[in-house]
Amino acid sequence: MGSSGYLTAKKAMINATYHNHYISTRMKKMKIIYWSTTILIFLWEGVMPAFTGNSKMAVDAIQHYGYPDYFRVMLNIFKIIGALALILPMIKGNIKEWVYAGFGINFIAATVSICVVDGVGPVALFPLVFIVFLIVSYWSYHQLNLKEKIVKG
Repeated sequence: MGSSGYLTAKKAMINATYHNHYISTRMKKMKIIYWSTTILIFLWEGVMPAFTGNSKMAVDAIQHYGYPDYFRVMLNIFKIIGALALILPMIKGNIKEWVYAGFGINFIAATVSICVVDGVGPVALFPLVFIVFLIVSYWSYHQLNLKEKIVKG
């Protein structure tokens, strides 16, 4: 067996090292993708409503689309809570799933509202850009959770 057994073991060790490096690099990329898209959603759906939700422009926009003012207040509260639930790492599982679903419904409803009231145009596509960020965030969140489960065994 001699040298061929040694070469086989060395080759297996090199393959394992390469595989671990590949997994580590992929997880780093996935974390960057997850946090980049999640922070964008957090800023747009959490921070911005917190600071501008009571502005004249926000009140006028809700009225323009035919929604009552209490809907604006309720929507802002839910957006802020959802954004916090999305960004806080200790919140996992079903709660995070519901947050993703809620934001998805929010972006679709925003697109429909804009299309119905103002017609189809570039402004109507804007919420769909954020739904792409949401989908990428959701996908990368699950990729990271899958990798963590594999690594932990």
